[in-house]
Amino acid sequence: MHKISGFFLLIFLVSCNASEENVVMNNVDNKWDKKTEQKFNLEISDPQNPKNLIFVVRNNNEYPYSNIRFIVNLTDPKTKARQTDTLNYVLAKPNGEWLGTGFGEVKETLFQYKLNYKFPEKGNYEISVAQAMRNDNLQGIEDLGIKVETAKTVSTNGTK
Repeated sequence: MHKISGFFLLIFLVSCNASEENVVMNNVDNKWDKKTEQKFNLEISDPQNPKNLIFVVRNNNEYPYSNIRFIVNLTDPKTKARQTDTLNYVLAKPNGEWLGTGFGEVKETLFQYKLNYKFPEKGNYEISVAQAMRNDNLQGIEDLGIKVETAKTVSTNGTK
């Protein structure tokens, strides 16, 4: 009986977590052309709840740098206004050791883009990401993704 109860509790916890988090991945296929933007469409149905937007980068040992630079455009679905950010993220320690997690050659690293971001209204927002490194064809990036999660709110007395 306890095994069945534990199983249902596990399913409940996983299903609750899945509703608050969404990850969309694009395969870059180890060669990211400088002119090719990676595009992500985010359907925001609850703009009253702030979101955390987190980039997911999967790189391998062919990646030649310790950092990666992005030019990111967030496009409003109604006004078509673009909010542009230039970002720099560190992928490796000074000694060359990758910071990401994973076994073998491919490492996955999460980078904060916007925390507690409040979308202005419901809609389908587009985020486009271009690599801004020195190479026209950047090797060593396998996948790029974006993770959207509902930000956890904290009350003034410190409880959730």
